[in-house]
Amino acid sequence: MPRTNLDPAEDRYLVPGLIRGLQVLTAFTPERREMSLSEIAREIGQSRSAAFRSVYTLAQMGYLLHDEARKTYALGPAVMRLGFGYLATRELVEIALPELERLRDETDWSTHLGVRDGTLVLYMLRVPSRLGLGSIVHVGSRLPAANTTMGRVLLADLDEETLIALYRDANAQRTTRNTAPGMTELLAQWRADRSSETVTQVGSFEAGITSVAAPLRDMSGKTVAAINATSATEGRQAVPAEVRRALEDTAARISRLLGN
Repeated sequence: MPRTNLDPAEDRYLVPGLIRGLQVLTAFTPERREMSLSEIAREIGQSRSAAFRSVYTLAQMGYLLHDEARKTYALGPAVMRLGFGYLATRELVEIALPELERLRDETDWSTHLGVRDGTLVLYMLRVPSRLGLGSIVHVGSRLPAANTTMGRVLLADLDEETLIALYRDANAQRTTRNTAPGMTELLAQWRADRSSETVTQVGSFEAGITSVAAPLRDMSGKTVAAINATSATEGRQAVPAEVRRALEDTAARISRLLGN
């Protein structure tokens, strides 16, 4: 359940307007599908004037529908986009898991699935090698996208303008780790990654670990996630051809299941 006792006065990073807006949306239930402004204000514990700004903004964005005749509000179609995003993520995990298990069994390498979260890559699946070898990164980990194989695959799908803006904003907000490359190096790496179907690293981020990643694409051809296979380096200077081929085949199968 979401926290309901958030106090912006005690935590300066909380955004009061955002809290009020989310409180308005969650005030609607199957039993309470329509409410007047006064009813919404009462539900979220705000004055009518304070609630109006949140309600007006949500209505303008399509998250609420205003019935002028009845003077009531109901959830709007834009709310569905939030749910579809969550369901799409769940569907991706469910589709990918058996394929990553198959890839692990074929290669004896650990396998992962990740999505981009700003300048980070969020690990959503991990299927460890039966030999106990490979990365110790766990589900829920967020690592610098520019320094990891899956992150580089995800960044490669961005256009140059978006990539530059992403890292400039992140640097301004100091959200990028110190290990992130400079802009010149980042762009050079991005151009090289865009020209290859897979991205490989040998011990350059996690000592003693070799990693190779490939993109997952949806029906529009957009990269929506990435998968990788990792193993102990053991002096290896390249990913075995059979592992790379198995990874590419797995990525292709998952992409087909996603409609590509």
